[in-house]
Amino acid sequence: MGVGIGDSIITADARELVIDEVDQLRAQQYDLLAVLLGRPPNGALLDALKGLKGGDSVLGREVGILGEAAAATSEAAAKREYFALFVGVGRGELLPYASYYLTGFLNERPLARVREDLTALGIERDPSMTEPEDHIAILFDVMGGLTSGRFTAGPDAARDLFLRHIAPWGMRFFTDLERARAARFYRSVGALGRAFLEIEAAAFAMDA
Repeated sequence: MGVGIGDSIITADARELVIDEVDQLRAQQYDLLAVLLGRPPNGALLDALKGLKGGDSVLGREVGILGEAAAATSEAAAKREYFALFVGVGRGELLPYASYYLTGFLNERPLARVREDLTALGIERDPSMTEPEDHIAILFDVMGGLTSGRFTAGPDAARDLFLRHIAPWGMRFFTDLERARAARFYRSVGALGRAFLEIEAAAFAMDA
């Protein structure tokens, strides 16, 4: 059966709706990872994560494993784990900053580049924020805002931010998180983050 003009319009509208839904799901994934990496999960978040259902895709399986990991931990245990991984006495086991992963030092040129790009996008730092802007949680929060439309920017803003400030080191960070000595619950966070970045990198490469 042939496709008429009316059918083409309906198909186009449906395609736009699907794209919007996909972007919202991507934004939710960025937001979830930003919260988990930015502060220890409280009881309410762990309870919400327990309800996650996995799927047949690679990402779906990791989401299911995260839900199982949340059910197997407590708020107190998750807080201790977060402290050991990211805070520590002196420093945590991991340093989730672009500057550290790209130069071996904190507050280096990668941080300055992040600040320059965020300024160009009109995104201002929250005065109450203590972490520098090249922290992985902050970068994911910005990606969530760009992907969902919470931040107004050009069509290539999310892709450019990802390729410039996350792709060069994000996979290494999540792999390190999966393998960290202190990681129990956060091992599943590392696996989910790694799988998600693989999908994002492939999608952005197709758009190039």
